[in-house]
Amino acid sequence: MAHVIVLGNEKGGSGKSTTAMHLCAALMAAGKTVGAIDLDLRQRSFFRYLENRAATAKRDAMDLGQPRQYTLYLSDADSLEQAQAEEAERFTQALEMLDQSCDFIMIDCPGSDTRYARMAHSVADTLITPMNDSLVDFDLLARMDAATGKVLGPSVYAEMVWEARQLRASAGLKSVDWVVLRNRLGHNQAHNRRKVGKALENLSKRIGFRIVPGFSERVIFRELFSMGLTLLDLKKSNRLSMSLSNIAARQEVRELIKALNLPEVEVSF
Repeated sequence: MAHVIVLGNEKGGSGKSTTAMHLCAALMAAGKTVGAIDLDLRQRSFFRYLENRAATAKRDAMDLGQPRQYTLYLSDADSLEQAQAEEAERFTQALEMLDQSCDFIMIDCPGSDTRYARMAHSVADTLITPMNDSLVDFDLLARMDAATGKVLGPSVYAEMVWEARQLRASAGLKSVDWVVLRNRLGHNQAHNRRKVGKALENLSKRIGFRIVPGFSERVIFRELFSMGLTLLDLKKSNRLSMSLSNIAARQEVRELIKALNLPEVEVSF
């Protein structure tokens, strides 16, 4: 059975597609076969990243690995019940097709609550929730008392994850490994980092997720998208510099892979 990794967060701009692409590249570098599904059916940032990657590989005659993509569409059925049934069938078919040939399936969810996103969360073996290191992003996970800083209770996204966990439990599946990824860690916002970090630590014990460091705020992550490249491609492309900042960013990718504890994956880059 393929291990399903879901990138989920009901807020845009948290780094889901960037994280998904770097994980794909890292898994392929480890010799794993990866399947990819982009559930942001309008913007498709993850698949646009892959299109840019294919274009760069062709233009620069580079050997860049690509995951096996499966494209999903919304149902155009008039009946809501029929539309839900069709989309559930399409999603199941996508998983079955990729499961036949892939070690891992990477699913990038949109920054909104959709039926496809809910289905993805219910099948996740590893759920990764990237979030910007801010109280605005934290609000999707939990409500906080502004005066005391105490967590009052789970918010909309955390409640959706809880529902997905209940579905997995009722189907007899193992519990999802939920990882909250702190992205865009600023170097000049120590007070904010401590406040968000303390709130996350308290919340993680209450609703059951792990916290791992993600990617710092670096220009290179914004530049990589248009080329379809990742920090693992530093030595392959003359479009990327081997600066100390870029090497440090690649180390962040390495540390993330280690922290995820994915089955039978060794960091080899």
